[in-house]
Amino acid sequence: MRKILLMSLMLICGLTIAMAQHAGGKKGAEIKFDKTTHNFGKFSESSPKVTCVFTYTNTGDAPLIINQAVASCGCTVPEYTKAPVMPGQKGQLKVTYNGTGKFPGHFKKSITVRTNGVVEMTRLYVEGDMEEAKQ
Repeated sequence: MRKILLMSLMLICGLTIAMAQHAGGKKGAEIKFDKTTHNFGKFSESSPKVTCVFTYTNTGDAPLIINQAVASCGCTVPEYTKAPVMPGQKGQLKVTYNGTGKFPGHFKKSITVRTNGVVEMTRLYVEGDMEEAKQ
């Protein structure tokens, strides 16, 4: 019983110290996107490439670095700045969807963004309706 009580007390003390250090310390980098979803709307199969830009701000107090941006499919390609984004500054992540060889209709793809920020992972979405080319 004493061991359980001692272990519980040590755990509570450790958590209290860790939380106090986190609250009093620096916040770190933090990414905030203007929007996390983009709808391309309707576009023709004859022009199957569409592009959008997601703008983000580093709302933290340390430089923000995007370590990785991975799309759920090879038809969606994210491009981003490799340079650190300083606190208060903005950056952009460009996403291109290429529907060449894909069936017309609705699509929804995700892009997973990993950073050095407090929230390490953010998911962005692009969607739209590719219509069959009229001949």
